[in-house]
Amino acid sequence: MVRQELRLTGSGGQGLILAGIILAEAALYDGMNVVQSQSYGPEARGGASKAEVIISEEKINYPKVNDCDIMLTLTQVACDKYIQSLKSGGVLIMDKSLERLPERDDIKIYRVPILETAIDKLGKPMVANIIALGSIYELTKIVTRDSLERAVLDRVPRGTEELNKRALEEGFNLIAEHKEDCYGDVC
Repeated sequence: MVRQELRLTGSGGQGLILAGIILAEAALYDGMNVVQSQSYGPEARGGASKAEVIISEEKINYPKVNDCDIMLTLTQVACDKYIQSLKSGGVLIMDKSLERLPERDDIKIYRVPILETAIDKLGKPMVANIIALGSIYELTKIVTRDSLERAVLDRVPRGTEELNKRALEEGFNLIAEHKEDCYGDVC
């Protein structure tokens, strides 16, 4: 039985809510059962935000993520706030700009330059969420690559399709390029 609970965390304005929606749509294209939810801090842009996605082959009886299997974090504040919700044996994908690794030895941690890649390689910080989706895909294969690309292209603004396809490709490559930046007992 396939069931994955994911939490995407960062600050408002980083596009993680959209990333959660895209991931959920990709799973729907693959015929999976999906629940997607989100929450924002009191100040929408710049405040804490999270998107949650549950993907399962079976019925989903409870629509909230408790202990996630995979957590993505783009800010230190979000990492500190939500790290205890990552279950033992889970995977943390954290932006390389975060200064502190969580003090946990029961999870796998990948530090990848998501924000730096968006700015330096693509010149657009707004595509960090799509780069993050590519990284999540590369680690989990929870959806098919074709479905993820389709969901991205269905959701991004017209005229940005090529940029977002490149961002997704950069995300696929980040995990392979940064395997050495993995912490934990098995990576």
